[in-house]
Amino acid sequence: MSWLPYPFVSLGLCVLWLLLNQTLAPAHVLLGAAVGIAAPLLARGLQPQGYPRLRRARVLARLLAMAAFEIVRSCFDVCRVILFADYAKVDSQFIRVPLTLRDPYGLAVLSCLINLTPGTVWVEILADDHELVLHVFDLHDADAWVGIIQTRYERPLIEIFEAEGNRVDLA
Repeated sequence: MSWLPYPFVSLGLCVLWLLLNQTLAPAHVLLGAAVGIAAPLLARGLQPQGYPRLRRARVLARLLAMAAFEIVRSCFDVCRVILFADYAKVDSQFIRVPLTLRDPYGLAVLSCLINLTPGTVWVEILADDHELVLHVFDLHDADAWVGIIQTRYERPLIEIFEAEGNRVDLA
């Protein structure tokens, strides 16, 4: 169905609309259905070509478990800095991380993992050098951060999304 490209997304948006408005009034059901149909149609152009094939489920599970641990650990670290650190000693900086990951889905997952981790923000990718600009709330060692991003996050994402026969080139 070309007018309903993602039926489960449409249904989810309609249900979310009704839950947020806390009503089953006919007007809200119609408006929720309209939003559920229109949003996927309007966002269809944002979808990169093709769908990713995840070939390494164990690597993905390990990556998500490690990321969950890092998120919790970072929550405590950021809270400690905010509550107890001397603000004159907090060193917030931007760093550049060279990336070899090119898959758009892999980059999207990397962006989510970085932004979910308290104290770090994905700022942009510099297209010429394919470097990630990252803001770190309390930076102690820039080289260590580059190593962490490249080994803990980027390497597993390359294995998951850019496995042989799985690469999507957007150039």
